[in-house]
Amino acid sequence: MPQTSLTASNTGICREGKRPGVLKTMPDEKSKLVYSTEQAIPRKEKPVAKNLQAGLRPAQQKVTVRLDRRGGGGKSVTVIEGLQMPQKESEALLKQLKARLGTGGTVKDASLEIQGDHRDAIMIVLEKRGCRPKRSGG
Repeated sequence: MPQTSLTASNTGICREGKRPGVLKTMPDEKSKLVYSTEQAIPRKEKPVAKNLQAGLRPAQQKVTVRLDRRGGGGKSVTVIEGLQMPQKESEALLKQLKARLGTGGTVKDASLEIQGDHRDAIMIVLEKRGCRPKRSGG
């Protein structure tokens, strides 16, 4: 069976010119099976969100609200950390905050990020939800 040349940069596998028949592969996190006559390598599943203390009531959680200035442009981001809730609930809370504050935001890792300095308004919303947030930083 004739061997095919795998040289496309987006395949993740390329033939090394010096030693024919030797393949160079990308790191595991970026690997995708392109062509193989051997066994298929299963893709790694995305890690499930860690919910170590999911049974805690909102008042028992250590929620911090802080201001983070990103990059050299001086843009401010309000970061909410320590909320231990399922992904769907955190996305619903983020949507509610974005609509109320009229700004953008995102869920990153286990924290919520809201564009701009909205620490006071976010503290009020979290207190109404039964959390006891602490303001971190100045």
